[in-house]
Amino acid sequence: MRRLFLAAAAMLLALPATAQPTDTQSFTAAQRREIVKIIRDALKNDPTILRDAIASVQAQDEAQDAADTKSRLAAKQHALIATAGDPVAGNPAGDVTLVEFYDPRCPYCRRMVPAIKDMLGRDHGIRLVFKDIPVLGPASMMESRAILAVGQQGAYQKMQDALMTNPAEPSEAMIRQTARGLGLDPERLVSDMNGATVSRQIDANLSLAHDLKVDGTPMFVIGDTLIPGAVDEQALLAAVAATRKHS
Repeated sequence: MRRLFLAAAAMLLALPATAQPTDTQSFTAAQRREIVKIIRDALKNDPTILRDAIASVQAQDEAQDAADTKSRLAAKQHALIATAGDPVAGNPAGDVTLVEFYDPRCPYCRRMVPAIKDMLGRDHGIRLVFKDIPVLGPASMMESRAILAVGQQGAYQKMQDALMTNPAEPSEAMIRQTARGLGLDPERLVSDMNGATVSRQIDANLSLAHDLKVDGTPMFVIGDTLIPGAVDEQALLAAVAATRKHS
């Protein structure tokens, strides 16, 4: 929005009435004052000129942003959909891959848990890749580490569901208890939480999110499109259908 105001201001101020001519200027000071007067009178008589100019600048900015996003996503496709060790839900051999960047403590991400389950239950051709990005502090980091760690015991989604439906602040004791309740090895879990594999996964996810300018969670990626926020199941299914249509 700031760029729009600057563009509007530039229209009025690019030719200041007090400016002195130089050897490189095409207009005299008097001519410049007259041009500024003409612009000001035109804007007073027809304010839609300014509105149309701002709309044009905004459209150009949006088009450039969209092109930049497509370029960034194209450059990072392998990291998005084919990173070894990434947790995958749905159909591992699905014809459409959807990627979710999420923080397990994010309330909007938690809101998406049942919608994602329903989506995967309705469309068996979706391959869903999870990218854990703990951006909300130590509690997020602890839960992300626990969820990724139990992936090494084949129970990523079980721990994800257990922690993301639990409003309590996480602690090592709580995570151990949750692991036992899921029939997992709590000692191995704690060890894996602090291991190099989980640290590498989180670092890689955060780096990828930074490169793609992911500025909030949840953020979904499908093909060359970013879908921000806690969208409903129908919006995700529509994006999947559109991707299939154009693939």
